Amino acid sequence: MSANMKEYSAKQIWEMDKKHFIHPYTNYATFEDEGSQVVSKAEGMYITDSNGRSYLDAIAGLWCVNIGHGRKEMAEAIADQVLKMQYFNPFGHSTNEPGSILAAKLAELAPGDLNHVFYTCGGSTAVDSAIRLVHFYNNQRGKFNKKQIISRNNAYHGSTYVAANLTGIHATKNSFDRIADSWINHISAADLFHRPIGAEHLNEVQFTQFLVDEFENRILQLGADNVAAFIAEPIMGAGGVLIAPIGYHKAMHQICQKYDMLYIADEVVTAFGRLGHFFASEAVFGMQPDIIITAKGISSGYIPLGAAIISDGIYDVISKPQCDGGLLSMGYTYTGHPVACAAALKNIEIIENENLLSHVQEVGPYFQDKIKTLADLKIFGDARGNHLMLALEFVADSDTKEALPIEADIGNRMFEQCRELGLIVRPIGNLIVLSPPLIITKDQIDDLTEIIRKSMLIVIEDLTKDEYLT
Repeated sequence: MSANMKEYSAKQIWEMDKKHFIHPYTNYATFEDEGSQVVSKAEGMYITDSNGRSYLDAIAGLWCVNIGHGRKEMAEAIADQVLKMQYFNPFGHSTNEPGSILAAKLAELAPGDLNHVFYTCGGSTAVDSAIRLVHFYNNQRGKFNKKQIISRNNAYHGSTYVAANLTGIHATKNSFDRIADSWINHISAADLFHRPIGAEHLNEVQFTQFLVDEFENRILQLGADNVAAFIAEPIMGAGGVLIAPIGYHKAMHQICQKYDMLYIADEVVTAFGRLGHFFASEAVFGMQPDIIITAKGISSGYIPLGAAIISDGIYDVISKPQCDGGLLSMGYTYTGHPVACAAALKNIEIIENENLLSHVQEVGPYFQDKIKTLADLKIFGDARGNHLMLALEFVADSDTKEALPIEADIGNRMFEQCRELGLIVRPIGNLIVLSPPLIITKDQIDDLTEIIRKSMLIVIEDLTKDEYLT
């Protein structure tokens, strides 16, 4: 720790944070009184706050600390690259060693002919860059009207301006301006638990066809010559860990091919082991997208990094000069940052050397089954997910699945109670999300399940007192 940081007490840091640090998704109704929990240390599966209290991190920072916290070999790889060459610009015909080696490694790991990597600083910028490349791709093909993008309700694609508007969690846009409404469109979420009207009693195969028909009808409504791409998370993360019905992604990909559209798979969460594979689109869902978006687990959160990995077919078009002396005139100061790429290479090496993908394939089903043992409790509504990605949704009554009112604030109640018992979960509305580091053990899964059970029992009692439950 630097001398400057040693000067401050926990109380002083808490005050400085409250006065000066603008946080993502701050609740300003309570922030002035409560401030932030100051996290000071992290190691393995655990974080420690400024008061010295330790917590099991069941959300991997934010879907991203896949190899666990505080890895010495990561620190050494980062330090070595800083001392060797921390930065030189990536523009034009200048490159660096880690960026080049990582691009080749990503091409090896990605499915099919996804062989070309455009680096960014995170997931949001990777999404924005991909959309810009898609539009440029169609301009290069002479298809200047082919600009419409189709996303989904409850999708999450980021916080930069275009990515935020592709996001289908519409409550995140209250009082924010909307852009690109003329070319960004949303269709139904692939959500087996909360189905759109008309699909309530369909089986999975029928529900897939319902959603595919809606997608195709929207394309025809917009005009197939106007629609450029469909963007989708293999599993919808921040929207509530929404699992698509059987065959959905494959069928949606076939529709894209039918209408000369690109399929963009937003694998910011699902890539780098969360579902037991480096990439989930082909390995889990049986289809090869035209573009994969990745971030988070690519470096396990040690250094910010994102990427859009594109197919040979797209590259062959965008790599031709658009005019005499024309350049691919887009990029970032920190595109392919050597320290970030060195961190990503070490991260991948750790995942491979420690067989973490096999570990996830073993403990993932155990994790899913263990959380389902909470189904005997009154407010248990649904536990859904895949391997180390799970949402636990709460209801007023587990038999009727009647929703709890927003005022009950069940997600935050569960978050606070779990934290009191030494567990960090992520609250989203009427549910909590769990996405632990890939190194989690079965004993730790048992521990976190027991804490959630104890928390549910306490929250049930409180909700009954507050007359949200009978």
